[in-house]
Amino acid sequence: MSESFQFQLKKTDGGARLGEVSMPRGAIRTPAFMPVGTVGTVKAMYLDQVRDSGADIILGNTYHLMLRPGAERVARLGGLHELIRWPHPILTDSGGFQVMSLSGLRKLDEKGVTFKSHVDGSLHHMSPERSIEIQGLLDSDIQMQLDECVALPATPKEIERAMEMSLRWAERCKVAFGKQPGKAMFGIVQGGDVPELRVRSAQALSGMDLKGYAVGGLAVGEPQEVMLRMLDITLPELPAEKPRYLMGVGTPDDILKSVARGIDMFDCVMPTRSGRHGLAFTRRGKVNIRNARHAEDMRPLDEQSNCPASRDYSRAYLHHLVRANEALGGMLLSWHNLAYYQELMQGIRKAIAEGRFADFMAETQENWARGDLEPV
Repeated sequence: MSESFQFQLKKTDGGARLGEVSMPRGAIRTPAFMPVGTVGTVKAMYLDQVRDSGADIILGNTYHLMLRPGAERVARLGGLHELIRWPHPILTDSGGFQVMSLSGLRKLDEKGVTFKSHVDGSLHHMSPERSIEIQGLLDSDIQMQLDECVALPATPKEIERAMEMSLRWAERCKVAFGKQPGKAMFGIVQGGDVPELRVRSAQALSGMDLKGYAVGGLAVGEPQEVMLRMLDITLPELPAEKPRYLMGVGTPDDILKSVARGIDMFDCVMPTRSGRHGLAFTRRGKVNIRNARHAEDMRPLDEQSNCPASRDYSRAYLHHLVRANEALGGMLLSWHNLAYYQELMQGIRKAIAEGRFADFMAETQENWARGDLEPV
């Protein structure tokens, strides 16, 4: 384990990148998928299961944790790692996306954002400095700048205003973060779906010489082709020697296509949220376990998987659990989905290492298209 934050780019295959982030609490193999532990829990999962599935890092949420149980309380309890029994790296997002989603419950200005808690209506103010302070109290390993995330569609003028403010906030976050050995602060590229604004944002952030860079403001309802076009425009403007994180993405197909363009890190609630609603992601595409055709199907979701939820439970049983609204159904499907995502990332890393990522991507997409009606 490294005593400092370091990123090693080990190999490229087309646009795809194989690398490793090293830091005191452990290494992060990239491309990496980070399960989302919003309030200190990856929903319906034991963190031991999350780790065993192949996760090197999880994500926590500044906004939610500052409201419950409170950043100062978490600090008194030894920090987030100690509280949740996860000794490995944690990335905390700044809370900007959640605060911006509050709509009428917030007021935004240059100083920061004032908002009412969705929990109890209490009034809070989050400045760039306070966001970094909260993330420090949580003791997270990778901290994100506070930014303003504009929902698309929006006017170019509104997108530009938010992007410029996010750049000023990034400077303030950098000062507030200071020097924290072994930790990192990432900037967030904004600019909506306006190419020249994405370029300006990426260039300005690159000039700040941060430890890593995220692409934000995507996966907010725009078509996939818009997201991919923004990546094509943005990524060449970011330093190749720094990790690149696409926030809030996404489906397995989103991940494959974004890796092909040079993204190193991902997070998304999709595997656990889908699992709780009866949807499984598999090597043979999506499976809605609620469908009647699974009622007497004794096949597992994937007999080749190392995950017990994928290999050892029949579709008939999972169908019964989900239709009966039993908690175990959501637990098993969340476990399966997280394992599938990590198996996908492992396959991606192996393919890049062997110089066959394009073939791996094509084969994976073909298997999804084939479907799961036949034995896998």
